[in-house]
Amino acid sequence: MSSTASSTPLIVNAEWLASNLGNLRLKVFDATSHLPTLGRDANAEHLACRITGSLRFDIDKIADKSSPLPHTLPAADQFQSQMQDLGLENDDHVIVYCDSVFLSSARAWWMLRLFGHEKVSVLDGGLKTWLARSGATESGPMTDAPKGGFTVRAPVGAQMILMDSLRQLVELGVAGQIADARSVGRFAGVDPEPRAGLRGGHMPGASNVPIASLINQDCGLRSLDEIAAAFAAGGIETDRPVITTCGSGITACILALALTRIGKTDHAVYDGSWTEWGAVPTMPIATGDA
Repeated sequence: MSSTASSTPLIVNAEWLASNLGNLRLKVFDATSHLPTLGRDANAEHLACRITGSLRFDIDKIADKSSPLPHTLPAADQFQSQMQDLGLENDDHVIVYCDSVFLSSARAWWMLRLFGHEKVSVLDGGLKTWLARSGATESGPMTDAPKGGFTVRAPVGAQMILMDSLRQLVELGVAGQIADARSVGRFAGVDPEPRAGLRGGHMPGASNVPIASLINQDCGLRSLDEIAAAFAAGGIETDRPVITTCGSGITACILALALTRIGKTDHAVYDGSWTEWGAVPTMPIATGDA
């Protein structure tokens, strides 16, 4: 199965972007996000140094702000309005990038595809590789983009699942494969969660595929063989459906991106992830490495 429904590349490198940066139908979005424990400000970093012409795809702003959970998926009308504010048109090719240790641009990629925008690619290695190539950058306040005509359409190779549906599947023992992107220690429940008030452990029946096994030293995805090996090592059979989860719904999208990269599209992201599941006392949990 192809990793994309058209000629749009799933991943582009810095050389490709440099050659196409002047294309009027190309939009570049900075989707950098950091764990709260790192003390970094992604918005300030964007103002200090960004790819020339890029706009800020703020995962924490493009979210349901009425939810107590971080960066919860927004309603369709909100997403449409915010993409229009970024100047997006339905036929634009979007390049998403980040300067995050956990490839947060995958979250923007997944959101755009969930709301029907097929022409979206991830910049391999993000800002790090762009700077290494001496790619053009700018700084300072951003100017508002002319309002775009983006409209929400049917999902393109992206699916999601909500907690109530997943809980029912887990409790009935029919959830199938659940891949958890958190670290080994957090999955086992022996390392603390970065957010307060969460129990340690994982969903019963889940498998651990840490994102560190999928990301290379340049903060891009590993090779196709390495990706396949990482899922196999976690006990995930990629020819069967997979539900992806993580701490707060960002790195679950890396699992979705990696699966798509190796040609597998039968997967769904659990948006609330452990921040939601681990905070509810009645939700079933397991500890240890299985």
